Amino acid sequence: MNFVNRTEEQARISKILSAEKAGFIVVYGRRRCGKSTLLKYALTEKDIYFMADQTESTQQITLLAQTIAIQIEGFDLVKYPNWEALFTTLNQRVTERITLCLDEFPYLAKSSHELPAIIQKLIDKGENRFHLIICGSSQQLMHGLIIDSSAPLYGRADLILKVKPMKLPYLQEVLQCNSIDAITEFSVWGGVPRYWELRLQEKSLMDALQMHLFSSLGTLIEEPLRLFVDDMRDTAQSYTILSLIGNGVHRLSEIAARLEKPSTSLGGPLEKLVQLGYIERELPFGENEKNSKKSYYKITDPFVNFYFTFVVPNRSLIEIDKGNLVLERLTKSFPGYTSLWWEKICRQAVSGSEINGFTWGFARSWWGNVSRDERIEIDVVAESTNGKALLVGECKWTESENAARLIYELEEKAQKLPFSKGKTIIPCLFLKTNPVDKITQRVFLPNDIVKMLK
Repeated sequence: MNFVNRTEEQARISKILSAEKAGFIVVYGRRRCGKSTLLKYALTEKDIYFMADQTESTQQITLLAQTIAIQIEGFDLVKYPNWEALFTTLNQRVTERITLCLDEFPYLAKSSHELPAIIQKLIDKGENRFHLIICGSSQQLMHGLIIDSSAPLYGRADLILKVKPMKLPYLQEVLQCNSIDAITEFSVWGGVPRYWELRLQEKSLMDALQMHLFSSLGTLIEEPLRLFVDDMRDTAQSYTILSLIGNGVHRLSEIAARLEKPSTSLGGPLEKLVQLGYIERELPFGENEKNSKKSYYKITDPFVNFYFTFVVPNRSLIEIDKGNLVLERLTKSFPGYTSLWWEKICRQAVSGSEINGFTWGFARSWWGNVSRDERIEIDVVAESTNGKALLVGECKWTESENAARLIYELEEKAQKLPFSKGKTIIPCLFLKTNPVDKITQRVFLPNDIVKMLK
């Protein structure tokens, strides 16, 4: 797969590495998002890239010395008793500014608790003759080592870069497909480049699912456990919570009831999953985050959501090589699943965009009672940045829709919203295909949405 996007990340890294002063860069983020690939593109042939593992510190020092010896002849002929001796010698042997990149740095810090303090001392002296990059997939450990105010390396980094999943338009670029197919594929793979690589190995989406997820030998059959192992002590509880959310249990009280635990005991585990980017607390538009009791918990990552929605409930069938039956079941429910991500993608596209002469703030959905007997839901709600207008949107991942009818119903709903009084209402439709009545004004199709996300 070709290396796409990450231009801003590359530019920021290059700026530090091209400076006269020796720089210190921190790169972190969840697994599979392309951190190591990004760094390899940023490094030159004279630089040193070292991938750590979970062996003892003496072995790691030896392996790093051997790696350095590729660039500095004879560097591994000396036995280094500790990390400080290795770094000191490297500083003495360097004849021109190079970069040392330590990937999976948390593994090194686990076996050598003194290592962050040694690096701190090295940086504080200000005598470094090489740039240093440390990278890690354990977000919790990287926070503890670098970002927390009590961390030894806090405040030392010239650049702290969190590598996030990529956006939908880049998946379309990689797969060379139309916008409808790109949205469908994104609802499965999300923005994770490694999953895109696996998808490219197969002829179709269904072939890729059969090969990598709906088989006991599938490459991704144990993927969530691999993601959780670095950051969670209780992977069983996290796995269970995500299984519940993935199968429609969204309220805190419902999750607690299924787990047979008091709601108060779940605050920490849920917040941890939020911090790591696996779930989010979704509130109706206009609700106060601190006081609202109307929140739902939703899985934020498409792949993780797909896994806990379709793989976990069917794991027994998959293990006895009946993945074809799972695939048949999926075919029936998949459009409904994709429609939920279509709604989310549309909200993302509206947020910060200019539509109908207004720039719109952060978009959310809204649900609630408008009278004793009536409850309504609206897929997209956003307020203009000047506070004068309200965009309300309906999302449909079906064909042959009647736009005039949908707009009429949407305007009726909007008038009942508790916060719509005095605002100009802008109704918008987000449809999978052109409506049957040929109305185009304020109708957004997949092509339009993908363009807005670029």
